[in-house]
Amino acid sequence: MPTYKALLLNVLFIGSLIGFDCSHAAGDLTRRTQALPDLRFGSEESDYAVSQKEYQLETGVAYQLKVSSDGQKECAFQAPEFAKSIFLRKVEAGGVEIKAITLVELEFEDAGEAEIFFLPVKPGSYPFYCKGLEGKGMEGRFVVK
Repeated sequence: MPTYKALLLNVLFIGSLIGFDCSHAAGDLTRRTQALPDLRFGSEESDYAVSQKEYQLETGVAYQLKVSSDGQKECAFQAPEFAKSIFLRKVEAGGVEIKAITLVELEFEDAGEAEIFFLPVKPGSYPFYCKGLEGKGMEGRFVVK
């Protein structure tokens, strides 16, 4: 057993020298959140407008995203695969902070807004949409590098 322990310590020591312990996230977690452009559903020009079709994000960078609807169309905002690939810090809506493990849906029956604070942890391309209104153009993507 002592030989195994000595071998393990040597492997860990060498690994630390060559970078086993290096994080591959692009962000600095000691910094404040980076505000993203607001995501707005509906506009004066179109009930089905979406203000942003794509967000470029990096793993390890803390972000905040304000999601709002003008209330012209009921919108159930969803991004299920994205929700599985982030660390959700909190959601703020109506003067309340909500701390949860994941976010399933933000449902806007009328005009309203919510702010999501999160940290991407898995690279990929993830769709977001208003459920049932994707065919009307109420969709976009989060691209995480």
